[in-house]
Amino acid sequence: MKFMGKYLRVQIQGFLLGIVLLIQLLPVPKVLADELVVYSSRREELIKPLLDAYTTETGTQITLFTDKVEPLLQRLISEGKSSPVDLLITTDAGSLWHAARAGILQHVDSKILRDNIPEQYRDPNMHWFGLSVRARTIVYSTERVNPRELSSYESLGSPIWKDRLLLSTSRNIYNQSLVALLLTDLGENLTEEVIRSWVNNLAIEPLSDDTKVMEAILDGQGDVGIVNNYYFGRFLKKKPDLKLAIFWPNQETSGVYVNVSGAGVVRYSGHRKEAINFIEWLSSEKAQNLFADANFEYPVNPNVTAHSYVAAWGEYKASEKNLAITGLLQDEAVRIMDAAGYK
Repeated sequence: MKFMGKYLRVQIQGFLLGIVLLIQLLPVPKVLADELVVYSSRREELIKPLLDAYTTETGTQITLFTDKVEPLLQRLISEGKSSPVDLLITTDAGSLWHAARAGILQHVDSKILRDNIPEQYRDPNMHWFGLSVRARTIVYSTERVNPRELSSYESLGSPIWKDRLLLSTSRNIYNQSLVALLLTDLGENLTEEVIRSWVNNLAIEPLSDDTKVMEAILDGQGDVGIVNNYYFGRFLKKKPDLKLAIFWPNQETSGVYVNVSGAGVVRYSGHRKEAINFIEWLSSEKAQNLFADANFEYPVNPNVTAHSYVAAWGEYKASEKNLAITGLLQDEAVRIMDAAGYK
């Protein structure tokens, strides 16, 4: 019996080895050689429909990997020249700036992208390109706040908002980008004063995300906060009778501070031409609403109109600063937030 058991093990091992050798001899399907590989920090349900639409239109297969941006950047750095990735898609201009600085992205000279994407929404060196615009704006309780009391980001530090202000954590990259933009308008000293005044007006400790800020306002823990417009849109979609509204700040000065989700071609992409074609397609009038509407954002292409659901929130003047500044000043922004006691 022991002999038979040993014999069977040898036979099985030989059979499995034969399968491995056979697999190694099989040709690699051509589609794997032609497909695009995308790393994305944008949620899969928001980006996958666009990839599928592009595949349907062009026949190009796309493999998608999603994760938070920090692990994706570290993975790209560690993969180096052996990386199979062609495109990086992220949800913040600061992250794209860091990717370009780390040498992860390559220069792309495209007239189509220059024409479709305004200068402030793309890298000055053409390493990355914004594809949808998201506004970091003020949200307030319609039951306890008169919108005439609101005016600017800075004014949220005034005595009227004492124990009424709600913010998400300073570790939120959207807040870091907001403070970076404040720095460009106010300078270091005044920006720190503004952040310190916000902290002094907080009703409770900073919350984990923008949705928690809105939930806390509804619960009566505070009356006003700062959120990205698409968080408001998602919330409103679930609760049409929501007792919240958004206010466009700084209309007499800098304009609303905005950010972008965007993309860049990875430095060692094996499919550079097709990767550029895909970003150009994403910036086109045909694809822009697909990209922006999925997340209640604004099209980056000025020739495309925002979805009626988003447009109903009213027009606003946006800051025209190039968003590369959000990456360039991010470390300084974090330092100032820490110094002001913003956790």
